[in-house]
Amino acid sequence: MNTPMNRRQFTKTTVATLAGMTAVSTSLHGAEKAGRTARLGFIGVGGRGTSLLRNTLGLKPARVTAVCDVNPASAARAQKLVVAAGQPEPAAYTKSETDFERMLQRDDVDAVVISTPWEWHAPMAVAAMKQGKYVGVEVPCAITLEECWQLIRTNETTGVPCMMLENWSFRRDNLAVLNMIRQGLFGQIVHCHSAHSHNCIYWYMDARGYPRWSGKHLLARCADQYPTHTLGPVLSWMDINCGDRFETIVSMATGQFGITDQLTRRYGADHEPASYDWRQGDVVTSLIRTAKGKTIVVNMDMQLPRPYDNRWMIQGTRGLYSEERDSVYLAGLEGPAHRKEEWELFKPFQEKYDHRWWTEAISSIPHAQDHGGTDSLQMHLFVEAVRTGTPLPLDVYDSVVMSCLFPLSEQSIAAGSQPIACPDFTSGKWKTRKPYFALES
Repeated sequence: MNTPMNRRQFTKTTVATLAGMTAVSTSLHGAEKAGRTARLGFIGVGGRGTSLLRNTLGLKPARVTAVCDVNPASAARAQKLVVAAGQPEPAAYTKSETDFERMLQRDDVDAVVISTPWEWHAPMAVAAMKQGKYVGVEVPCAITLEECWQLIRTNETTGVPCMMLENWSFRRDNLAVLNMIRQGLFGQIVHCHSAHSHNCIYWYMDARGYPRWSGKHLLARCADQYPTHTLGPVLSWMDINCGDRFETIVSMATGQFGITDQLTRRYGADHEPASYDWRQGDVVTSLIRTAKGKTIVVNMDMQLPRPYDNRWMIQGTRGLYSEERDSVYLAGLEGPAHRKEEWELFKPFQEKYDHRWWTEAISSIPHAQDHGGTDSLQMHLFVEAVRTGTPLPLDVYDSVVMSCLFPLSEQSIAAGSQPIACPDFTSGKWKTRKPYFALES
């Protein structure tokens, strides 16, 4: 602090922090004036944004005051949905790709929900935090390491809560498994396997078989481009950022065969995109080692014909859970299955260790919909945090760590599957941070 540069940096950081705190205070004070109703703005109301909007409109403490989309028709559709739900028509922002900046200046927006193309997620979230708005941003929250750091720095500087809307963190079965882990049924956790296996070729393409904005990423890079569904429950299962952290990552990819084959079979051999030089391999496998010596295998399999599958498996010194088998094995318990080392169905354990979010909070949601109610629960928890001015259910550190496998896997694959060090986004706080997600008490 004795150099002019340090003094300037300190002054700049202090002013930014105070400005952020003032913005948060102003925003939350406005929410109190509105009867502690969470006033939300939606940035991006295409397919996914509309889905989240529908889930939010079922929550009485929430009011949608503004919508933003580069497609005026999408914004108009969103306005009609809000009016049909019995709320005043929200303002619409459709002038340009940056019109969201005008929306963020509104005094009647306490929080924003961001559902736009990936490259806009981090910039929009950063802009929203700087304006003192709570942020819920779709997956992944960042696609480069620099974007990861921008989210961290902005959150730490402004103090404004920001979470990635990773709905699989809130799945009923995953939360029951978390309760079992925290009650010690599996002993010390050692290893995990997770996968996102889902044929998404036609999500990446438009109706004519040409790449949409998402498909352009398949042309530009080879990486685990969708790591957050796989890692969502894993972070809390393994106390990542709260006693352990990702240390090194190794990734490898198959060649690209599935995109070309599916496009050729559907549109014909002379279909132009079937001849494109797609860089994305069909299956990406990553191996993560943690600072405490635990391991995680992550698969991305999104370009080959197959049924949907996650294949979560969490293993400890006294047992394991297999989502694929819908079963558990616990060592040392009485009963023939345990003596024979056989699997037991998960259902009785699900019922016994059901998380309170699914036994209590879900009852306050009038019309739970989408992904078995998981999206509604996630939005309910988001709205409650905004309404009460309390921390979001997921923090920015976990959001960034779930997303960083995207750029880190790309680096490892490009380097011939060399190990890549994972940044410590908590700057050492992982050593003393206590688990916070989905605590029962």
